[in-house]
Amino acid sequence: MKRSIVLGVSLILSSVIFSQIVLAVEPEQEPQPPQIPEPSPSPEPIQPPVPEPVPDPFPEESDAEKIGQLTEENFELKQQINNLKNQISLLKNENSKQVSEINELKNIVKNLNEITMEQIKVILELANQLKNVIFEKILLPVINL
Repeated sequence: MKRSIVLGVSLILSSVIFSQIVLAVEPEQEPQPPQIPEPSPSPEPIQPPVPEPVPDPFPEESDAEKIGQLTEENFELKQQINNLKNQISLLKNENSKQVSEINELKNIVKNLNEITMEQIKVILELANQLKNVIFEKILLPVINL
């Protein structure tokens, strides 16, 4: 408590001393004239880039060579498309197998859940029977003594 009072008083005294120092500074009486801005040089215009000529895809080849090369590329692309189609069909088959396996697992889990619930019911019934036997055969004769 004493520390907070001493701290508060010292803060008030230091703020009063600081405000006296700040208020004691006299502002300049004569304003200085504004500086004249220097003119900025005008920027050079941006030139559009010079487009490079598009290179010929088949330089120095005859039309027959161009057609042959395009035919080969077309054939390779068709093979790639067929390979992709085969991969897609394989993935679809695997996916359908996985879906069927998932459904089988769901059925197994459902059956196990039903079996577990039946076992819990049997255990509860056995516990009730044990309670009745303990109460009727053991505790009741002891209480009647």
